[in-house]
Amino acid sequence: MSIVIKEVADKATLRKFVAFNIKLYEGNPYHVPGLIDDEMMTLEESRNPAFDFCESVYYLAYKGEEIVGRIAGIINHRANETWKQQYGRFGFVDFIDDEEVSKALFDAVEKWAVAKGMNGIQGPLGFTDLDHEGLLVWGFDRLGTMATAYSFPYYKEHLAKLGYEKDQDWNEFLVNMPTSIPEKHKRISELVLKRYGLKIKKFKKVKEIWPYAKRIFLLWNEAYKPLYGYSELSDKQIDYYIKMYIPMLRLELITLVVREADDAVVGLAITLPSLSKALQKAKGKLFPIGWIYLLKALYGKNNLVDLYIMGVHPDYQNKGVNALLFYDLIPIYNRLGFTHAESNPELELNKKMQSQWADFDVTHIKTRRAFIKHL
Repeated sequence: MSIVIKEVADKATLRKFVAFNIKLYEGNPYHVPGLIDDEMMTLEESRNPAFDFCESVYYLAYKGEEIVGRIAGIINHRANETWKQQYGRFGFVDFIDDEEVSKALFDAVEKWAVAKGMNGIQGPLGFTDLDHEGLLVWGFDRLGTMATAYSFPYYKEHLAKLGYEKDQDWNEFLVNMPTSIPEKHKRISELVLKRYGLKIKKFKKVKEIWPYAKRIFLLWNEAYKPLYGYSELSDKQIDYYIKMYIPMLRLELITLVVREADDAVVGLAITLPSLSKALQKAKGKLFPIGWIYLLKALYGKNNLVDLYIMGVHPDYQNKGVNALLFYDLIPIYNRLGFTHAESNPELELNKKMQSQWADFDVTHIKTRRAFIKHL
């Protein structure tokens, strides 16, 4: 049966595009589905402020009446200006193990990119760094996280046959949480606090974090803008993410490092109890009972914490501010029963980030890859 590629043209079909990921991985013990409504909000031009400087197209592959694959084509014009390139992106990609299907999907998105004047395509990438990035290429027997996308091992084989090559890798680590602050971290932290006039900022009520919310994302811009493919968040995007993420945070698991003189944020750690198993139970739906699973994961018994966002202002990197974050969080993790932490994906070239694990018992558990093809 021949493969038919159709462009998504309405909201009902877009919902099928989103739901295909959940259907394809149904029963897989390592896949963590996102919430359908959240992904819809990301993909709809009327709701995502990234479309101020991005454009996209979404394709579905059909065998008869059955959906057998999906792919998004994205052009982030701001990222292209920043990195002085003319690249499209592919993302939100899933397909059955059929080379005819994957070829038809990538042919469609490549033709779209060329028609838009692009001379290359890279991915998987989203609109911003807060979307899923990278294709899982190692660690297929590990449970995913809320911040990452699972993929079957055959995906990378299909991409290789289609002419895609490695562009960048991200690594993920499992941290065996120490039962006390490492002596080196304690010594460095106490020295750094005094030497640079810093203090640790904590929150007891949600209203206390709102004055810092924008400063958190401005620090994110500064810390991450030198990294692969980064597209600086606009004020509209920052407001969008503040409304999306701040209400769901668990306050004692947030640590900011601020300057005593002016309260400027120079370091941050936003961590969450692992929501992976709760999201598996929710199956993409917050209602009628998905929210109960998530609430239990946030505040119930849970031994795994996800290190969701960590960053240090460039002026304070390599000065021990990372140690301050763990100086604060390790006793909290111990009190709450977290025995392990999982890092967010870290670029293999980001040696500054990886150096923070030198004094921890860590295991490399997954690798993700961004691919590139010149058109």
